[in-house]
Amino acid sequence: MIYGPGMLESGITFDFGQLVLDCEFARMIKHTVMGVPVNDETLAIDTIKEVGPGGDFLMSKHTFNHMRGQSAPEMIDRKMRGAWEKAGATSAYDRAMEKVRHILNTHTPEPLPEAVLKTIRGIVEDAEKEMGITS
Repeated sequence: MIYGPGMLESGITFDFGQLVLDCEFARMIKHTVMGVPVNDETLAIDTIKEVGPGGDFLMSKHTFNHMRGQSAPEMIDRKMRGAWEKAGATSAYDRAMEKVRHILNTHTPEPLPEAVLKTIRGIVEDAEKEMGITS
């Protein structure tokens, strides 16, 4: 279990940008913990035989088909410094905040079912009665 995504200062402060970064880190950890599948396809023995010693594996169809399955970070930029600077030299936090703004501007959550809303309302009303603040 990962505790505290988005939390800063021992949980006193919450930051949406940090939440996006923490989710990316959790996704990367999950990918690593799942392990590397070892099978005929991932071992690429046929491709190794086909390309041969000193051959160009980067141009093989097998590499192209599998290259994105290893790691696909959204916020971590692995460009060379020159390319990163040319692209605006944004930090991971800057990119995370851009994603936050996009989510806040475009996401429309599905409404909760009426039964769930009724249950929540009941919990609130019970708490209000217990605290003596019924309306």
